[in-house]
Amino acid sequence: MATVVRLAKEIIGRRRAMVKSSRRNTEPTTRRGSWYDTHMAAASRAIAQRIPLVDLVLEIRDARVIPLSSEYELLRKFNSSSRRIVVLNKIDLANRSQTKEWLSYFEQNNCICYGVNAHNKDSIRQFLNFLQSRVRELRKKDNSFTTTLLLVGIPNVGKSALANSLHQIGRTSAAERGRLKHATVSPHPGETKDISSLKIGSHPNIYVLDTPGILPPEISDDEVCLKLALTGAISNFFGGEKELAQYFLTILNLSEEYKRWSKFIHNENEITLTNHESDCSSGFEKNLKQRRQYPTDHTQDLMVNDVRQTLFEIISSFDGNMEDEKDLRRLIEAETIALQKAFKIPEELYNEDGHCKVAGKLLNLYRTGRLGHFTLDSIT
Repeated sequence: MATVVRLAKEIIGRRRAMVKSSRRNTEPTTRRGSWYDTHMAAASRAIAQRIPLVDLVLEIRDARVIPLSSEYELLRKFNSSSRRIVVLNKIDLANRSQTKEWLSYFEQNNCICYGVNAHNKDSIRQFLNFLQSRVRELRKKDNSFTTTLLLVGIPNVGKSALANSLHQIGRTSAAERGRLKHATVSPHPGETKDISSLKIGSHPNIYVLDTPGILPPEISDDEVCLKLALTGAISNFFGGEKELAQYFLTILNLSEEYKRWSKFIHNENEITLTNHESDCSSGFEKNLKQRRQYPTDHTQDLMVNDVRQTLFEIISSFDGNMEDEKDLRRLIEAETIALQKAFKIPEELYNEDGHCKVAGKLLNLYRTGRLGHFTLDSIT
C-alpha cells in the first residue's frame, strides 16, 4: 500500500499549501488540530481524573477501518491491562476476516478485546454477558458491590450508541421499571459534551459512564490524520471532502472490494430486462415492483447500484498501472467525472461544483457502509 501512503502525503501537502496561501496573515497551517478546542481540553482533564477511580475502562475503537489509528491516547499511561478492554465497535461494517485477525492480534499482545455491533440486540446481549462475567471476576467476594465502567474513545466511534444499547438491554433483562435515559447520539463528532451515567445491570449493580470523544492535540502521521477524517472522527479538517474522496477512491482502486460488485451488476441487468418487459404497467405498479426488488436493505437501492456499476466498469476496464501515481490520478479523475451521472448531478454542474457534490455523496455512502467493508489499518 505504498502508493496509498504516497498519495496521502501528497493530498495533505497540497491541501495544506492551499490553506496556507489563503491565510497569509493568520497562523500557519500545521498538524495541530483545530478540532482540539477548550471543550475537548476540559473533557480530557475530567476523564484523566476518573480513569484511576473506575473498575473497568472500555476503550471503544472503530473496527471498520482503524483498529490502531483510533487508539485513545490518554490510556497509553494506563498500565493495568486487566482493567482495560478494547472494544471494536461497528464490526458489521468491517471486513470480517481482518476483524478476526485484529482480535487475535490484541489477544496475542495480552490485551482483552471484544467485537460488537452497537445497533444489534443479540450482539449487545452477548457483550453485556461478557461484561457481567468480567465484573463477577472482579467482585467474587461481594456481588452487591456497585461497579463502574468508563467508556472512552475518539469521536464518532459509537460510544454513546453503545452506552444507550447497553442501558436498554440491561434494564430490560433486569425487568427494572422507570424511564430510560439516553446519551446524545449523532453522526457528527463532538456532540457529547458531558460525562453521563447509565445503569446497565443489577445484582451486581453496573453503571457505565459515557464520555465525550477525545483526540490528541496533534497528529503527527499524515495518513492517520486522513483515516480519521475519512471515517468522520475529525470534522474540522483542513483536507476538504474532495481530497478525502480521492483518498477513498485510491483505497478502493487498490483493493479487491470492487470485484464483489460484479454480482450486483448481473442482478441489475436482470431487473432492467424485467422492467423492459413491463413497460405497459402503470407508474404505481412499477414503483411497487422496484420496492419488492429492493427491500429494506439500504445497500441495494438504485443509486448505490448505479455507483457500484460505474466504479466497477471503470476500474475493470482501466489499462494503466495502479502503482503508477500518474495513472492512478488519471483513473480517479475518470471515476469522479463518471460518478456525476451516477449521482444524477445536473449537467450544468458538471464542473468543480459537480466534483464537490460527488465527493460529499461518495463519502456518505462509504461512511454508512453502502460501498462495502473496509479495514484500513493492516497488522503487517
